[in-house]
Amino acid sequence: MSSIDRSHAVDVKRTYEVRTYGCQMNVHDSERLSGLLEEAGYVRAPEGADGDADVVVFNTCAVRENADNRLYGNLGRLAPRKASRPGMQIAVGGCLAQKDRDTIVRKAPWVDVVFGTHNIGKLPVLLERARVQEEAQVEIAESLEAFPSTLPTRRESAYAAWVSISVGCNNTCTFCIVPALRGKEKDRRPGDILAEVEALVAEGVSEITLLGQNVNAYGSDIGDREAFSKLLRACGSIEGLERVRFTSPHPRDFTDDVIAAMAETPNVMPQLHMPLQSGSDTVLKAMRRSYRQDRYLGIIEKVRAAIPHAAITTDIIVGFPGETEEDFEQTMHVVREARFAQAFTFQYSKRPGTPAATMENQIPKEVVQARYERLVALQEEISWEENKKQVGRTLELMVAEGEGRKDGATHRLSGRAADNRLVHFTKPDQEVRPGDVVTVEITYAAPHHLLAEGDVLSVRRTRAGDAWEKRTAAAAAKPAGVMLGLPTVGAPEPLPVATGGCALD
Repeated sequence: MSSIDRSHAVDVKRTYEVRTYGCQMNVHDSERLSGLLEEAGYVRAPEGADGDADVVVFNTCAVRENADNRLYGNLGRLAPRKASRPGMQIAVGGCLAQKDRDTIVRKAPWVDVVFGTHNIGKLPVLLERARVQEEAQVEIAESLEAFPSTLPTRRESAYAAWVSISVGCNNTCTFCIVPALRGKEKDRRPGDILAEVEALVAEGVSEITLLGQNVNAYGSDIGDREAFSKLLRACGSIEGLERVRFTSPHPRDFTDDVIAAMAETPNVMPQLHMPLQSGSDTVLKAMRRSYRQDRYLGIIEKVRAAIPHAAITTDIIVGFPGETEEDFEQTMHVVREARFAQAFTFQYSKRPGTPAATMENQIPKEVVQARYERLVALQEEISWEENKKQVGRTLELMVAEGEGRKDGATHRLSGRAADNRLVHFTKPDQEVRPGDVVTVEITYAAPHHLLAEGDVLSVRRTRAGDAWEKRTAAAAAKPAGVMLGLPTVGAPEPLPVATGGCALD
């Protein structure tokens, strides 16, 4: 425990709940917030507490137009609970807090703490200060105070982990407010990243996801244009690290040395999330995306040549200001050519503070909706066709937890293939734990998952499974009401499906 946190540790076991909105960066920041609170003496509220905790923290996103309404609606629902529960505290952090600052306390005066994206490490101190002074604490740092990975962490998974390699973004996309809220890109030193990965592997983690706002721009801050490919190769030499992923890259910075590193490093998985946003050169220019259709499709072609079984996913925005029917058809063309395994599609959302919000020719809602439905229908068809190609293949899966909602009823388990496809498989007679590895044959394909209905061909018990078992036993031994909670996520997803957030890079 740091000297600052130790002096403000709570005397009794107060409970906390962290609610996360937005992208992977926010998910990872929430792990840090949980770690900070637990190091300061708080304990996680039982699963399903739904605001029934001593401290409720909102880690917010500011990318979507309705982000403000969503936050203030949730704060409003907590107001009567806070009034009837002496000592309860509410904190708001993340991108929306960085943007709105004092506005949050004016609109919701029952909020105790507002903190930004650059000073998440101050949360325990601010909560204690608010309690002692009996007034709201608003502290927004303008630049990064400490790299998030130097803070304590309460990871959601025992066997898979996020590892931040950079924060911030140097791009100026006209639809995105993130650079204004998270600042310019700041890279970690390679040695610090690899030391964290090695420490995680020593704890039993077998899969890591390298994380950055623009992950493959890594190196621009430290003056090495090949730093990202070198980092991937270095991960390949870490004994016990079975799977390496990364998200989200930018086509502008996706170079041939990265493709070669992916293809030649065995534990770098054959999966790539490559945001497209639009297939129209005209729209890409208006978005200030520094690539065009030919460049994008050229990257896809090179990746497929080097890694034939790679599953490629993407982000697409429909209805950007000025998008014509011809522009939209160019997006449909790229989707047909690229044959994405999956696409995260979003209807353009006007965001105050971004150049696109004041552009002329905003597209009518009904037009955007119609185009969106056409795009989704096309991508569903392609996803299904691509998944059908997996039928008959023998795949190695890392067993996951919480990713098969019907597993209990169907007597199945779920896992992720090397390319991150979700596979539901028949539960074998022998014990299989999350983090263990099984080999199965695919018998059926749906647009968003695969089935392996036959017997499991082999089971390999792993150190990651041991770590999950140890963590589960420790959680079960806690007294009721002080549960740390079981891991609810298997391998980190390439994107949080529900939001899109900063993944729009």
